[in-house]
Amino acid sequence: METITFKLEEFEGPMDLLLYLVSKNKMSIYEIPILDLIDQYTHIINSLQQDRMEVASEFIEMAARLVQMKSFLLLPRSPEAERMREELTGQLIEYSLCKKIAGKLGRMAGTAFVSVRKPMEVEQDATYTLQHDPALLEQAWNSLMGRSLRRRVPAQEQFEPLVAAPFVSVASRVVHVLRGLITGKVKRLRQLFTPRDSRGQTVATFLAVLELVRAGRITIDEDGALAVRRTRTSRREG
Repeated sequence: METITFKLEEFEGPMDLLLYLVSKNKMSIYEIPILDLIDQYTHIINSLQQDRMEVASEFIEMAARLVQMKSFLLLPRSPEAERMREELTGQLIEYSLCKKIAGKLGRMAGTAFVSVRKPMEVEQDATYTLQHDPALLEQAWNSLMGRSLRRRVPAQEQFEPLVAAPFVSVASRVVHVLRGLITGKVKRLRQLFTPRDSRGQTVATFLAVLELVRAGRITIDEDGALAVRRTRTSRREG
């Protein structure tokens, strides 16, 4: 066997070394004598390991893979050996094509004209032009400093809608509901509530309806229809 001297750093990986051996021995990449290729590769890796313990792990891993393939090839009619042979041959063909294309692209890039100039110096304007609400800036500053905003005393204007609202009694709304039912102006529950009513009127009307239902004075069916329930006294008088 011809002694081949080289440096491992000259090859980009185990596939590059295998392709070099194929070219060195003038093998056809489509009909590679796998056993001869395996013997040469493992011999080179073993000779390197005797003097250099820092041989790249990827080269050693490929050597172990080739030794396993050789053990299958020595067996008669091994489907696993044929599978590994086809896989290795396909990888070598793909790597050879990629290497040719990379070399062609490298030569094209070498002849291309490249002009590079010094970057222009851009003056930095540190003026901040955006405008923000002062409250948002204060909140952001307190969040940045890890401070929690103290609870501020509510302003008097916040209580004015509550304090100045007119008082609406439940008793007055009870009279309002009964009057509407007796006169026939109110027949359904939704007629008791209008968008014009204040919050106090709405709450008082709702409580009045509950009170009348609890006392048995009115009834509400599933459709929301209201009706006055007659008492025993009214029935006797009738």
